[in-house]
Amino acid sequence: MELVAKALEVHERLLRAFGQPAPKEQRDPLSELILTILSQNTSDLNSGRAFDNLVARFPTWGDALASGPEAIAAAIQVGGLANVKAPRIHAILTKLESERGELSLDLLAPMPVDKARAYLLALPGVGPKTAACVLLFSLHKPALPVDTHVHRVSQRVGLVSLKASAEKAHSLLEELLPQQLYYPFHLNLIRLGREVCAARSPRCDACPLADICDDLAQRQQAHSAAD
Repeated sequence: MELVAKALEVHERLLRAFGQPAPKEQRDPLSELILTILSQNTSDLNSGRAFDNLVARFPTWGDALASGPEAIAAAIQVGGLANVKAPRIHAILTKLESERGELSLDLLAPMPVDKARAYLLALPGVGPKTAACVLLFSLHKPALPVDTHVHRVSQRVGLVSLKASAEKAHSLLEELLPQQLYYPFHLNLIRLGREVCAARSPRCDACPLADICDDLAQRQQAHSAAD
């Protein structure tokens, strides 16, 4: 199956399986950026708790900046990796304050997506996935975040090469789909990765993509050859 057609087929099957994803809460871009940093290598539940603790402890981002990375780390402890994430958050706030004189990323709203992405990637500790999350969820710009679930599933199904890094997969997947499908495709692929296509024990018998999955086909062929 040609890749563009396959990507559209994946999207349609996931819609039938999971439905249209509910809209996520829209936050201002700086808040979305900080929440996304807190979400790295932890669950949505714990990152949400860490974010809630952070905004309860510091009513403004200026308060967080003034209090320093150790105080930020104490507030976000529940989210895990606080001693890694807190310095990143503080460094971003420091850079915005020094370069712009305000703790805001509202300047991104009128920018073309490529320019807004480049601005985000220049901030301390911000990679392609984090930038794409801010663009998509806060600014409603056409970006397709590739987290560990999206990367794994898209490789297994055969939408991107097994050699393609998660960073490269962003542009590869964006080229395969119409921009208006980025949002539901991203969220439904994450759901599939969490509920069905797990890293260690994928439930292929329950997968709506089983018959078009390259990884499953290769494993079945290998099993038949061994017999």
